Amino acid sequence: MSYPTSPAARPRSSAARICTIIAFVFAVLAVLISPAIFGILGLILGIVGAVLGDKPLGWYAAGASVAGLVLGIIINAALMN
Repeated sequence: MSYPTSPAARPRSSAARICTIIAFVFAVLAVLISPAIFGILGLILGIVGAVLGDKPLGWYAAGASVAGLVLGIIINAALMN
């Protein structure tokens, strides 16, 4: 017996999970290496992961990438002084 699903709910795909995992990795790299490049790429991949179906984790990855971007800029500015 098959149960109907709502049209708004997308099934989670492996592509969504891969985008989300890479977004978390980019969030860490934004703190350690280059905040501007990896923070923005992580934000984009987190949003793509959330849209493709990995909803809560994709949005958390996007938020972590923004936090990594801000933290990386603060640490970089502190080290330059």
